[in-house]
Amino acid sequence: MSNKKKFYIATDHAGYAVKAYVKDIVKNLGHEIIDLGPDSADRVDYPDYAKKCTEAVITDKGSFGILICGTGIGMSIAANKVSGIRAGLCHDHYTAKLTRQHNDANILCFGERVVGKGVIEDMIEAFANTEFEGGRHAGRVAKIEAGCTFGADLG
Repeated sequence: MSNKKKFYIATDHAGYAVKAYVKDIVKNLGHEIIDLGPDSADRVDYPDYAKKCTEAVITDKGSFGILICGTGIGMSIAANKVSGIRAGLCHDHYTAKLTRQHNDANILCFGERVVGKGVIEDMIEAFANTEFEGGRHAGRVAKIEAGCTFGADLG
């Protein structure tokens, strides 16, 4: 498949139960997926696994990531601390499609406790099959990549 993409996946203990399901979806779509852990549902700290995934996506240019925790919130906050990462917290097909189309997101985040398996499958398919639209969105993404200095003039 010429449009084959590489995905890295990591979870915490609250996202572990759907990880195998997500990996199967990605493989069935014809893409490669690399599991960065954890290897069990034992309690772990999500920032550690967000770091593993963001480092892999930054190092492996053109790759993507999937981060799963209980709500997706912690993973997305941790991932978005890394320069060059645009992690979109998604809840459905529409948000997964638009985070790629308008924000050029390179990591999909979601919560195992928030979305069901049917929605997960739909989100992954939308994320994997949507390309960045560019155009008016390119300048906005460039501003994000340049670094936000919000509030710098307030102090």
